[in-house]
Amino acid sequence: MLIHDLVYWLSEHPSIVGFRWSHTHSWGSTWSFLFSSIAFYLAFAIVVHLFLSLLLSPDRTVPLGPIPAIHCLSMALISTLISAGILLSSVAEIRDTRWFWRRSKTPFQWLLCFPLGTRPSGRVFFWSYIYYLSRFFHMFRTIFTIFGHRRLSFFQLFNHSISTFMSFLWLEFSQSFQVLAILSTSLVYAVVYGYRFWTAIGLRRACFPFVVNCQFVLLGCNLACHVGVLMLHFMKGGCNGIGAWVFNSVLNGAILLLFLNFYLKIHLGKSQESVKIIKHHPCSSGNLEIQLKEKNH
Repeated sequence: MLIHDLVYWLSEHPSIVGFRWSHTHSWGSTWSFLFSSIAFYLAFAIVVHLFLSLLLSPDRTVPLGPIPAIHCLSMALISTLISAGILLSSVAEIRDTRWFWRRSKTPFQWLLCFPLGTRPSGRVFFWSYIYYLSRFFHMFRTIFTIFGHRRLSFFQLFNHSISTFMSFLWLEFSQSFQVLAILSTSLVYAVVYGYRFWTAIGLRRACFPFVVNCQFVLLGCNLACHVGVLMLHFMKGGCNGIGAWVFNSVLNGAILLLFLNFYLKIHLGKSQESVKIIKHHPCSSGNLEIQLKEKNH
């Protein structure tokens, strides 16, 4: 009974089955909202950082109490919900629509490559929309970093803005590959934010860069899936939303190169810079930041 209820509320509820991405009915679905919200996020973060820099000394932080830990717990729960919802909804969509594409694709190929003409409606796109909305809640991490650690990371601003922009494109252009991207990202976020909450309440931390390793694995899986999409696009007559997919591929490739560069510097020791690992994340003293300092010769 519990499993039946879970399946109903996550994949068979009328609001999920009947969802349709619409500029008039879906909150936050217009281009003007997307650009204005990202611009506001960037401007607010910069203004807060500058304001604190004028009022406080560089080494003085603003205590936030349990707020960052609560945010981590909330993100872990939301990510778990999204991963369960997209998984159950994908199974249901494959069951209901397989008659249409079964001669040209396997279920796994459908996860990678939507048929041409796919519209942003139904179960899968409902959870894609929830994932898109969760990106705005994810942006609060930047504010916690500014208040709790008095630092403003350009990469963090860039990453949050681009991930929000990409999740919008997934819906707007019914982009292929988004099912596996949402599923893998939500699973990793559930683990990472659960770990951050775990350490925030004083429990034991991992003896290795746990968060960085999780992100590296995620980027590697995404790269492999992108190769699969490219092959299916040319072998199976085209994948829907391929233009948005190209942009997504470039972004993931750039981030993966940054991570590879970081790993080479740490594990091969061939860099002219020393890598210092310090505690920095707003959710826990056990998370990691990379500071690169030139060696003194």
